[in-house]
Amino acid sequence: MALTLYNSLTRRPEPLMPTTPGIVKLYSCGPTVYNYVHIGNMRSFLLSDLLTRVLLLFGYRVEKTMNITDVGHLTNDDIADATGEDKMLRAAREQSLTPLDIANRYTEAFHEDEQALRIRPADHYPRATSYIAEQIAMTEQLLERGHAYVVRGSVYFRVGSLPSYGVLSGNLLDELSAGKRVAVQDEKEDPRDFALWKAVPPEHLMRWESPWGVGCPGWHIECSAMGRSTLGFPIDIHTGGEDNLFPHHECERAQNCGTMGEQTEQVKVWMHAKHLMVDGEKMSKSTGNFYTVRDVLARGYTGTELRWCLLVPHYRTSMNFSFTALEEARSNIRRLRNWHGDLTRALPEASVTVPRDPSLPTMPVAFRARLADDLNAAGAVGVVFETMKLYYTLPEHHREDINMLITFLEQEFDAVFAVLTPERESTETQALVQQLITARDSARAAKDWAESDRLRSEIETLGYLVKDSPEGTVVQRV
Repeated sequence: MALTLYNSLTRRPEPLMPTTPGIVKLYSCGPTVYNYVHIGNMRSFLLSDLLTRVLLLFGYRVEKTMNITDVGHLTNDDIADATGEDKMLRAAREQSLTPLDIANRYTEAFHEDEQALRIRPADHYPRATSYIAEQIAMTEQLLERGHAYVVRGSVYFRVGSLPSYGVLSGNLLDELSAGKRVAVQDEKEDPRDFALWKAVPPEHLMRWESPWGVGCPGWHIECSAMGRSTLGFPIDIHTGGEDNLFPHHECERAQNCGTMGEQTEQVKVWMHAKHLMVDGEKMSKSTGNFYTVRDVLARGYTGTELRWCLLVPHYRTSMNFSFTALEEARSNIRRLRNWHGDLTRALPEASVTVPRDPSLPTMPVAFRARLADDLNAAGAVGVVFETMKLYYTLPEHHREDINMLITFLEQEFDAVFAVLTPERESTETQALVQQLITARDSARAAKDWAESDRLRSEIETLGYLVKDSPEGTVVQRV
């Protein structure tokens, strides 16, 4: 089954055709590690995780790079030549730490958040400060090819030297010249040009020697250099958030083409996750609707619930996050886990004489077909829930049908969505659940049904299904 993906560069769905058959080189724009990751960023990281898992399901081998930006990303980053203070330096000043301490702290926190949301680790996590030599080398190549120039120790990319600049984002050269907002610096040949290397004063905390003097790299050159160094050109797929499209990815493409030539695209497919809204509004600290992964977990939700909530809506549609949506995610995951449990318990006693249902075996094919259609996760989930609904309407089930459904859920569905297995409980939570079970059994023995019901609700709030048995209260994690 062919996999079709929407390419932001061509603005149309295209069949995946990796440079090396069977192997996909994937670059995912990673975090700038100056603070905890917010859930809007996590949506784009989950796009690359969904893509990776679907590629693996379809038999591809995936080599994935996710960069860690720890220098060069300035605060005003919505224009090609960003202005303002380096985000790492600002965080270091505000928290009275060194930039290295900030980078280490929030890189570790990011990996913890990845684990909480069950994101598969990348093969490479290059840090920008570890690839300074590669960024300098790429800048030198752009100078040699006439795509860059030096002014007082800074190096700028000459945007007008690349006629195709703007084809990725739609911000074409003529339109930029006609009045789109650009940074204005007298030393640049053209206000549209952007920095590859910036001269910095001696007191600047993040600085390196270069052929042009002491300085630091620009934000855009980092990803071009790290992508080429870890994966090699061409890269098959590059993912990121919608906000990366311009200027970051447009400038990346310009650097790639400037170094290697415009005749061949050095990134074949660009994919972008749409913005995330919160309760219908743009996420902002000032409005009180700004959430990190840790904020959501602190409210009692699990990483799998947040994963489901962010992953299932199609990545190319704007998503509205709410805690109501998280409750729906919790309910859907519980239904799936309960179904998997029911199937597992039914298998040993299932009949081998009743007719097999002809529609059940078609479900895995339909599931894959939805995913093959530009990662239609919602459609794939819909197929599974329709099959679940059908299963519970049938009076009897053939053992092979049940076995097929269990195998599908464990080896295909969960290989993509990764929500069937409950989170590991802490020792404290396990002890609390056991205390509640003991208390409930005592209440039932005393025929205190009101207290028994209250304790049942408390156990269920912790994420357990409660059943009564002759031996007492039995719980199952859902």
